Amino acid sequence: MRAAAAQGDVVPVYVLDDDTPGRWRTGAAQRWWLHHSLASLDRGLHEAGARLVLLRGRAGERLPELAAALGGAPVHALRHHEPWSKRQEAEVAARADLRLHDGVTLAPPERVRTGSGGRYRIFTPFWRALRTQLPPPAPQAAPALRMADAPRGDRLSDWSLLPTNPDWASEFAGQWAPGEAGARAALDRFVDIAADYDRARNRPAEPGSSRLSPHLHMGELSPAQVWHAVEAAVGEHAEPFLREVGWRDFALGLVDQFPDYHERPSRAPFDRFGHRPSNDADAAADFRAWRRGRTGYPIVDAGMRQLWRTGWMHNRVRMIAASFLVKHLLIDWREGFAFFWDTLVDADLGNNALGWQWIMGSGVDSSPFGRVFAPVGQGEKFDPQGDYVRRWVPELARLPAEVIHRPWEADPATLAAAGVTLGTTYPWPIVDHAAGRARALQAYAAARA
Repeated sequence: MRAAAAQGDVVPVYVLDDDTPGRWRTGAAQRWWLHHSLASLDRGLHEAGARLVLLRGRAGERLPELAAALGGAPVHALRHHEPWSKRQEAEVAARADLRLHDGVTLAPPERVRTGSGGRYRIFTPFWRALRTQLPPPAPQAAPALRMADAPRGDRLSDWSLLPTNPDWASEFAGQWAPGEAGARAALDRFVDIAADYDRARNRPAEPGSSRLSPHLHMGELSPAQVWHAVEAAVGEHAEPFLREVGWRDFALGLVDQFPDYHERPSRAPFDRFGHRPSNDADAAADFRAWRRGRTGYPIVDAGMRQLWRTGWMHNRVRMIAASFLVKHLLIDWREGFAFFWDTLVDADLGNNALGWQWIMGSGVDSSPFGRVFAPVGQGEKFDPQGDYVRRWVPELARLPAEVIHRPWEADPATLAAAGVTLGTTYPWPIVDHAAGRARALQAYAAARA
């Protein structure tokens, strides 16, 4: 915006392009966020004497058309790294004066190079190399804007980005404040607790996560803003969190190198891995139980219900739930990726793809497949008192901590006192942990043979 404003009058414009990404168009939860973020941006522009022009269609057509109508004005935009973003940029550049600017990462991924000039595929050496290019430039104040004459564009309400019947996002507004003002408030809240991030981030019952990911993904905050605010607030204690911001850079760097990273495993054995077929009735029932938070494993179910109700899931629980899907249930990781893409307000292509391939063990930088999370053990380790489960799986709220992560081991009197009837008020586990782990390892051994 600063570069555009320096040249004279500007026309702030957003194009809703559902065509170029194809099946990976913006998911339902992010469309809810997008509606409110655009409304907030328009209000802010009005206060600055400008307004937001909304256009719908292929960005490679609508932006050049608008630029031509404005006398061949240059088009300024942030450079992105998703494959469809690159296609959009190429299409716009072929028909208009496109001027791209860096800012979605701490440093442009293609500039973080090995000693021999290659690209990094492992995070730890990437982080060391990225660290030499940091801190990023300090954020600058927003410029004054002069609005050029422009077409009215679409009405936001006509885009139907919000759910109607049923309104599955009814609780989102109590959790999130999309827009720059909400992003700044979220950053202010986080810097107050950032010194304890390294411990609290693994406790889903505690407010230890930054919850900045949707604001970063939607461009309401820049990673440079986040870096400088957190480092100024907590100094050397900022390192664990800043490393996570660097992980986001790493993830975008991988999709920049491998445009199909969200669709193809990077390790050969996983091309022939024995996932249960999607048309198998039992597999379909298990996938449905996972999505609805009815697996019989409380920590998994708590995470999936948090996702349904808020559009977000605690990162530690994301790993537990993802591991359960791909290993205990042998459901293809791409099915989980697609579900998260549609239901997460922070469904970033890089982080989502990297996370699923990391859990599966199929990515260029990933956990070994044999690392199968035990959902009971994970629950007892990271939610020892069961407070996270009690919040999101209220039918188990009256169980004591000793059995809340394994209700099938509670004696009848304890279950009765808590109002729990297994198989009725709460399901039995849909798969035995030991049997599920053995089946997963057998499938992996067959894929490697």
